[in-house]
Amino acid sequence: EFLDRLIAVSLPRTRDFQGIRSKGFDGRGNFTFGVKEQIIFPEISLDEVKYFNGMDITIVTNANTDEEAQALLSGFGFPFKKN
Repeated sequence: EFLDRLIAVSLPRTRDFQGIRSKGFDGRGNFTFGVKEQIIFPEISLDEVKYFNGMDITIVTNANTDEEAQALLSGFGFPFKKN
């Protein structure tokens, strides 16, 4: 459910969003990327936030290679930037 909301709702709310760069793969099929502000998540009320914080998100897959993991995440609709 988190991944669905991240892809469909939260990432598109990012200012000037043009996709996620694919350089966050670790060589073992896992992917890490950062978001600059936690307010991209609609569950967070802007009125209750005193400070804007970023965060790193790691997606752990059972893929053996980065290429397999990227294909898997792309299949889920993960918005990678076109190189």
